[in-house]
Amino acid sequence: LTGPAPRMWDFVAALGLVFAIEGILFAAVPNLAKEALRSASETPVDVMRMIGLASAVLGVAIVWFVRG
Repeated sequence: LTGPAPRMWDFVAALGLVFAIEGILFAAVPNLAKEALRSASETPVDVMRMIGLASAVLGVAIVWFVRG
C-alpha cells in the first residue's frame, strides 16, 4: 500500500469496518435494526443533528487518541 496518500487507506479500511459492523447487525438482529430506523425517523431534526455532531466529535477524538 504505497502511493501519494497511504493514509487514505486507513480511511478506506474504516469505511469497510463500518459496512461490516452494520451488515452484521442487520443480519443478526433485523427486527432491532428496523426498530432503530423507525425510532430515528421519528426523532426531531435538531436532536438528530446534535447526536450526529456529538458522534462525529467522539469519533474524531477516538481516532486522534488511538493514532496519536
